Amino acid sequence: MAISALQAKKYWQANIRLVLSLLAIWAFVSFGCGILWVDILNQVTFFGFKLGFWFAQQGSIYVFVVLIFIYVRQMNKLDKRYGVQESDSRSSNHGDEQ
Repeated sequence: MAISALQAKKYWQANIRLVLSLLAIWAFVSFGCGILWVDILNQVTFFGFKLGFWFAQQGSIYVFVVLIFIYVRQMNKLDKRYGVQESDSRSSNHGDEQ
């Protein structure tokens, strides 16, 4: 099903808004918690490590992976809302053509 130009524009605006918000969260965690506020966060221990060190070494990576799953989930919802979701490959007949 094709969508109108206005719907396509709204879809991409929502997509860009989602990407920018997730990147802002990642920047806050990786740059803010891992670099800018590391001295303050190092006053707290987390699993035996200083919290600022943990964010710099592990935390930002874990947050990034979680943000990937959030992105996938939110994009699937956005795709369904605008009717541009991918079809299920199991229900298509592409494998039958030879």
